[in-house]
Amino acid sequence: MLNIILLGITSLLTDISSEMVYPILPVYLVTRLGASPALLGLIEGVAESLASLLKVFSGYFSDRLKLRKPFTILGYVSSGAGKFLLYVSNSWGYVFFGRIIDRFGKGVRTAPRDAIIADSAKENKRGAAFGLHRAMDTLGAATGVFLAYLLINRYKGDFRNVFLFSLIPAVLGVVFLFFVKEKKKEIRNPKERLQFKWHPLDKKLKLFLIFTFIFTLGNSSNQFLLLRAQKLGSPLTRVLLFYLVYNIVYGLTAYPASHLSDKIGRKKLLVLGYFFYGLVYLGFAANNSPANFWLLFGVYGLYIGFSEGVEKALVADIAPANLRATVIGLHATLIGMGLLPASLLAGMLWKFFGASAPFYFGGFMGIISSIGLWFILKGI
Repeated sequence: MLNIILLGITSLLTDISSEMVYPILPVYLVTRLGASPALLGLIEGVAESLASLLKVFSGYFSDRLKLRKPFTILGYVSSGAGKFLLYVSNSWGYVFFGRIIDRFGKGVRTAPRDAIIADSAKENKRGAAFGLHRAMDTLGAATGVFLAYLLINRYKGDFRNVFLFSLIPAVLGVVFLFFVKEKKKEIRNPKERLQFKWHPLDKKLKLFLIFTFIFTLGNSSNQFLLLRAQKLGSPLTRVLLFYLVYNIVYGLTAYPASHLSDKIGRKKLLVLGYFFYGLVYLGFAANNSPANFWLLFGVYGLYIGFSEGVEKALVADIAPANLRATVIGLHATLIGMGLLPASLLAGMLWKFFGASAPFYFGGFMGIISSIGLWFILKGI
């Protein structure tokens, strides 16, 4: 339990840092550095895809070397270095490389960190463990957004001060990692080779991984949601408050939903989460009133609260124990493989068919996915 709390504190502090930066980046790129929505999609797509593509490799080597903590520390340190590049940025190229280094860190740390959580929790408490971690992570996110709101008001829209202050919690988060203790593993025969093969995996796991990839093609970067709110006349400070509502709802539902999944199963909550995703994207597509964003961002928080921790617990449940970090990483990698085309597609749909087009596409994909997920996870 101590490991889960320590990792939760690290994620809380890191997300304070990340969410001080993330919601203001689309406005910073478009209004200050002259980037287009299509370029925003390229930057986010490449950065997020890199993060996810690395997860399967860091997970594999974490399993092979029987080490979790060193990968986790390297990942969190790299994310802090990426934010420093944002502070010194004077063109979109700096932002691009800053996001690459930041997401490199996320890619390296996620699978080993989640494996520590899975290893440290009892099997019948795994959903609650991931839910608690997500709740602490999201509490940090909400705090970060609120701090960004205060700093933007205090410094009259000076983005650089926000980037500078974001480095403080990033450094503090790394400190707590040194108190995490890895669970003692069985010593494996040094001649035994750890092999990861697709064919022997459980059929439901394979179908779920494939399905997750397909769903992700309609799940573009959250920055398009923020840009949509700003383009409809919401000032940056209000956009930050919209995003704060999203994080609060996410934080309040993440632990109860994941804990509930231990009792009633993962399937129902995942289907509900995907359905909320479809509804909120259709809402973003049809909406023309800035006032409606309060509700839309709140419902979007329900989607992520009902799905993210539950989804991680489901993958950990189905994965073979000796390949847990590898499969967790593979799940994240398949998501990442869809993120690049999803964000690029969203940017191009926005450019050629209008701002509502990417949200109509994402909304229909979400609703279709919720129906498909019900049949794919039959019996779970």
